[in-house]
Amino acid sequence: MSTPSPDVFEKLASFYLGRHYDLAGRALLDDLLMYDAKDLCTHAMCVGMTGSGKTGLCLALLEEAAIDGIPAICVDPKGDLGNLLLAFPELKPADFQPWLDKSDATRKGMDLETYAKHTAETWKSGLASWGQSPQRIQKFRDSVDITIYTPGSNSGVPLTVLKSFDAPPAELLGDADAMRERITGSASGLLTLMGIEADPLLSREHILISSILDHCWRQNKNVTIGDLIRLIQSPPIDRVGVLDLETFMPATDRVKVAMQLNNLLASPAFATWLDGEPLSIDKLLYTDTGKPRLSILSISHLSDSERMFFVTILLNELLAWMRTQSGTSSLRALFYMDEVFGYFPPSAKPPSKPPMLTLLKQARAFGLGITLATQNPVDLDYKGLSNIGTWFLGRLQTERDKMRVLEGLEGAAVQTGQKFDRAAMEQMLAALGNRVFLMNNVHDDAPTVFQTRWAMSYLAGPLARDQISMLMADRKSQPTAANPSEVSNEIANEPTKSSRPVTPSGVDERFASPTKPTASEGKFLYRPALFGQGSLHYVRAFANVDRWVDVKRLVRCDNGVASDPWEESDSVTEFFDLTENPRENFVFSDLPTPLRSASNFKNYAKQFKDYLYRHHPLTLYKSTLLKEFAPAGCDEAAARRYFENLAREARDLATEKLREQYAAKMKTLDDKLRAAEIKHAQEKNESTQAWIDPAISFAGTLLNAFVGRKATSRTNVSRMESAVRGASRAKKQREDVVRAEETMVQLADEIRDLDGRLKDEIADLSGQFDVKAIELETTTLPARKSDLKVADPIIVWLPWHVDANGIATLLV
Repeated sequence: MSTPSPDVFEKLASFYLGRHYDLAGRALLDDLLMYDAKDLCTHAMCVGMTGSGKTGLCLALLEEAAIDGIPAICVDPKGDLGNLLLAFPELKPADFQPWLDKSDATRKGMDLETYAKHTAETWKSGLASWGQSPQRIQKFRDSVDITIYTPGSNSGVPLTVLKSFDAPPAELLGDADAMRERITGSASGLLTLMGIEADPLLSREHILISSILDHCWRQNKNVTIGDLIRLIQSPPIDRVGVLDLETFMPATDRVKVAMQLNNLLASPAFATWLDGEPLSIDKLLYTDTGKPRLSILSISHLSDSERMFFVTILLNELLAWMRTQSGTSSLRALFYMDEVFGYFPPSAKPPSKPPMLTLLKQARAFGLGITLATQNPVDLDYKGLSNIGTWFLGRLQTERDKMRVLEGLEGAAVQTGQKFDRAAMEQMLAALGNRVFLMNNVHDDAPTVFQTRWAMSYLAGPLARDQISMLMADRKSQPTAANPSEVSNEIANEPTKSSRPVTPSGVDERFASPTKPTASEGKFLYRPALFGQGSLHYVRAFANVDRWVDVKRLVRCDNGVASDPWEESDSVTEFFDLTENPRENFVFSDLPTPLRSASNFKNYAKQFKDYLYRHHPLTLYKSTLLKEFAPAGCDEAAARRYFENLAREARDLATEKLREQYAAKMKTLDDKLRAAEIKHAQEKNESTQAWIDPAISFAGTLLNAFVGRKATSRTNVSRMESAVRGASRAKKQREDVVRAEETMVQLADEIRDLDGRLKDEIADLSGQFDVKAIELETTTLPARKSDLKVADPIIVWLPWHVDANGIATLLV
């Protein structure tokens, strides 16, 4: 068996997963299993019992996606996916040693250092046997940013999901079904976290929270957990259905629900949920520079209710993100869940099930591939799984598991109108061994049996919290987007007043909601800032641009107000939330003198309008390859992602057309080859018979002469002449056989040549549409001055925390 060459498997949009396997002969074949990335748009399911090789296959799939520049969000309930960070290009024993178990080394009769050397050699030779070099490992590491997020924990990069109660995008607000699913999922997830089992149709708690979210979101208002506690006590609605609010749920009952949510929020154990990077699908898929990201969301440390809460919120965020994307037939991104058991059951309806089902039904149209894995197929909804196009099936544990898998496969076949041989499939499933999988792909003519390739990542098993912390130490030490000026030590002697300062008549004020957790010690302080927002209109016909953009800017006024304050302003993020009322435990700094005069605010509005026009042109990005502009509003990273997706679509479409063109030519040559093979067989048979007949005649003549049988000389001569003529015909027949063989060889050469030309043209296409080498042209577009609108600037009070040493920290 030969070692595969990278030239064979290193192809864009084609994943190298293993080699074909002869199930009857238990032998590995030379043919590689190359999986078309586009097939993942119709989703995949990987099923196999413990020890079947399921983890290795799924990690290999993620490695291939990373090499191809496809970002992925991976939910990791068991802790195995952190192994993707254990890919060591140099394959040194010292790389492996920190991840080895000393007890394993002892059982093998080695010390840890020797065991590390043995492991490194094993991994090196294993990778080499599958044609994978250290350079390929380095390519994998360079192609993608790998980050482990740990919601509700600081062991990895902390991630907070509580901002996910913000108003959804306009695309979701306009979709009644999507809006209903989002509201139901958010309410169900939150109540699950609170320990309340709530039926969306019967539970008063669920209906109340859903009604509050629906009311606020339709007014485009964000809802924090603190806001929700207040709104439960004093809802913004008067009626629920046909009943007035008090009849539906009296104030005393609402207070109990609010107290239960408040206790959850105040719990020290819940503090870590408030900390970390906000949940953003875009940021989980790409870094700020546009590099694809492989985001591992580790939830093994969470309780069952916390897991359900997080997964539900995540799936709803993924749905909202999906609906803001343009349609595509190429693979744009992956969502992978390492163990879906409990989140997609056949009969029960946990809050995670509706969004998961919606994703399986709709995500393919947006280029989002869903890949799920489990060792418990019997506990999955097989009707939902009928939406899955590719099944990777390993050894199964029970007969019930096998039956559930067959039901899912049969459902998928019905969906695509394909025939399904249940008996043959069942027979193949029974014969599978370790690392041997049956792939049933609706895009292929028949199922394929293959053995998985060697994973580039070292499979160390589930990672503990301290191991995750060690892997993410450098990532967490990197500076965040926080402004260095958010920390100040100039607060100790700042004059403060408990009473709220009086703002100028006609000037509005708001209070920024704290988003960062703090210790209870110290004091809380409001400092003033100037806040402005405006709308800019960009129009350019040749780039198909007609876009309004809202801009929000904030000027901190800790040390007074500059003559043109907006030059020192900061952009306000989407997570900046303003309320009408201050927190009770906050004291106030005084207002700077310029902010006490209402007349100054008219000047601030004029300056803000001028500032927006001068400093907020719109940059348009155009691809020289595709001759097209990216959607207005994209930054360079987003524009590259847009063009990369277009390039993939163009590449896939061109490749498909090319294959269709060559398929017709190949079929013609195949038909000719089959005809030539039939003719060769006929000629060969006739040639054999042509040699036999004269040989028998000639031999008979000689035998008659030898035994002395009487025959006329004329008869003998006639027989000899007949034998000679027969030999001449046989010779001609033999020449016909040779010509038939030459025709077969010529046709086989033409087929090989045609296949080679197809591969060359596909390689040329891959080079032509190389997504990593897209060149961009930029055009700067100023806003239309006559359309520029600004709102009256207002005073915003920013929350600060002052510790015992007088060090102040901004809480937003």
